[in-house]
Amino acid sequence: MNIKNFSLALVLSLAGTSVFAQQKMSKEAIDKKVDALLSKMTIEEKVGQMAQITLDVIGKGKDRYTSDEPFSLDKKETEKALLQYHVGSVLNTSNNRARTPQVWYNIINEIQNVAVKKGKNKIPVIYGVDEVHGATYTAGATMFPQQIGQAATFNRALVKEGASVTAYETRASAIPWNFSPILDLGADPRFPRQWESFGEDPFLVAQLGKEMIKGLEGDNNDVSNPFKVASSIKHFLGYQVPVSGKDRTPAIISDQALREYHLPAFKAAVDAGAKTIMINSGLINGVPVHANYKILTKLLREELGFKGLVVTDWGDIENLHKRDRVAKDNKEAVMMAINAGIDMSMIAYNYEPFCDDLVALVKEGKVKQSRIDDAVRNILRVKYELNLFEKPTTNIKDYPKFGSKEFEKVAYDAAAESMTLLKNNNNTLPLSKTAKVLVTGPNANSMRTLNGAWTYSWQGEKVEEFATKYNTIVKAIQNKVGAVNVTYLPGVSYKMDGKYFEDFADKMDETIAAAKNADVVVLCLGENTYTETPGNLSDLYISDLQTELAKKLAATGKTIVLVLNEGRPRVISKFEKNMSAILQSYLPGNFGGDAIADVLYGDVNPSGKLPYTYPQFPNALFTYYHKPSESRETTEGVYNYDADYNPQYVFGHGLSYTTFSYSDIKLSSNTLKKGETLEISVNVSNTGKVAGKESVLLYISDLVAHDISPDVKRLRGFDKIDLKAGETKTVTFKIKPEDIAYVNAELVTTTGEGEFTIQLGNKKANFNYTP
Repeated sequence: MNIKNFSLALVLSLAGTSVFAQQKMSKEAIDKKVDALLSKMTIEEKVGQMAQITLDVIGKGKDRYTSDEPFSLDKKETEKALLQYHVGSVLNTSNNRARTPQVWYNIINEIQNVAVKKGKNKIPVIYGVDEVHGATYTAGATMFPQQIGQAATFNRALVKEGASVTAYETRASAIPWNFSPILDLGADPRFPRQWESFGEDPFLVAQLGKEMIKGLEGDNNDVSNPFKVASSIKHFLGYQVPVSGKDRTPAIISDQALREYHLPAFKAAVDAGAKTIMINSGLINGVPVHANYKILTKLLREELGFKGLVVTDWGDIENLHKRDRVAKDNKEAVMMAINAGIDMSMIAYNYEPFCDDLVALVKEGKVKQSRIDDAVRNILRVKYELNLFEKPTTNIKDYPKFGSKEFEKVAYDAAAESMTLLKNNNNTLPLSKTAKVLVTGPNANSMRTLNGAWTYSWQGEKVEEFATKYNTIVKAIQNKVGAVNVTYLPGVSYKMDGKYFEDFADKMDETIAAAKNADVVVLCLGENTYTETPGNLSDLYISDLQTELAKKLAATGKTIVLVLNEGRPRVISKFEKNMSAILQSYLPGNFGGDAIADVLYGDVNPSGKLPYTYPQFPNALFTYYHKPSESRETTEGVYNYDADYNPQYVFGHGLSYTTFSYSDIKLSSNTLKKGETLEISVNVSNTGKVAGKESVLLYISDLVAHDISPDVKRLRGFDKIDLKAGETKTVTFKIKPEDIAYVNAELVTTTGEGEFTIQLGNKKANFNYTP
């Protein structure tokens, strides 16, 4: 679907409803209203606006950690939080469970009625949820591939379109604030949230991050539009590369690396107008980011010019005292974080100490009144921009496209384009629809594993309850070729009530025996669902039992098609050579089973490309933009050795059922000068027999950087094209000197004089840069 037509369709279908008929306030008008309201507020009211609590705190239940079912608000606790403490924000769902749009409306409308109708200054609450691949906490919403799969599409329009649907369905759930997109650099395959990122490349993350912000907030960031939400870019900064590879553990990142690799995506997002930002829960060089004035104020506010709302991650001000031990008590932790630049604390549960301590700190002069006013001004501005003062709650009745076939088609298209064919020996794929197939493996018959975490619940353990109408991989294959041609046996299964890495042999011997009667084995391996600390791992190899199953199936001599369904690239080198074909599906969402089946049988030509480097060994982890010293040739002499760059599959790798050729690279000039633009074009031809889509990736290498050793190459442009068999298209890129710049040891962004190499497909060309 054309994204312009998509947006227009929404407008035309809903323009006549009252929800659409509203006038956006100017920035000046909003600032005037904010200042007027601020002048009427007490210090207690201001501090309350800076507090965010989780929904269970105000729900009926035995404690503030769980609520009774069916959920209902506790009137006393709600009024205490919203009226006595003036809490300005609520987040999350209750009991870690998705709710229907009507239930969401009932809950949030009741919250707003208390805040607006009973509150002295009638300030609405801003409600926020992690809607990271669709409206993930709403039953019946459209689930897209997780971000890593969306990155594999290399398709800007699909990413924007999916975010537009997510915004629509989030507002249909009465929620105006989305903690998305994730702009962390997913450069460490050990990390349990790599799948939440757009991968390892700074340029790719920046480009797709901008598209997601446009989809969530609109092209002009008009979040008063009731089909749009305020985005929250996260997690600023350097979150996904801790030394240990485990969640919320310390990272060691030089200032140069922080700016070269981790900052670009956030800078692009700030420039794109993102309304809010969430902070890294970890430590960088020993300093908790939530207490780092240099990062939160000097870099984010003063250098990048971010004007929006800065919110913590879950409990991270308390962590300064309880976990990181940089504050002697909660009060000092609050002082450190607020003075560093935090506007709103995602306290989650025990909000009273935060509010009481912050009020006391202001009265003691340890936190300036002006710092509080700045923070509350940022909070109120977002609330006005979202039009919450005029319409604090949106209603599902005004969102007829919620969960529609139209939206489902967008999700399917994203899943289909994410599929990445890593290997296809002897044209094993596509499969014949008459072949006898054994489908096996722990991921073969699970909707949970197709979606990943942040789906109907935090860890994704409730997916099967909500996703019964969708097709698992085996169900989709049976639908396509008929159940008579398909045998299913698990071989290995996950312990669904255990930790994500726990599995057990499940009819393994029977599975091996069944393989002997099949023409082809479709082996579905990967991971069960996880995120954050519960997803930490100690061994990057895929599990021992899955490895055993793969080896035993290979020993039968049958053709094996390996379908990977995983959040991060689990190492498969112990049996990879025995697989005839390998399809990486990432975490493709509710339509992943259908998309996988369509690719396996040739109804969809795969076009995904890896957005990360797939390692061959756990102790050989690289990014594609590694330094020359990491991949140099044999050094001759007394001591001969190699510096191995040995990934299983490289960044940008992805096969097709057709073939593409690149030819006729043309440069507008052989020399690029300061202030000029270099135009680069290449012809791409479909030389095969079927139509296909190709992601054209432009790499540029700085051959001599003069100070810091340059990266081997860097992605500087990409475009996705659709070619019929025999068709040729010309793809053009425009490069300015700043597009090929790097951050030097003095933290100055510079473009080095000298020669550069362009790579497009298997073709190369050189040009010189002269300042």
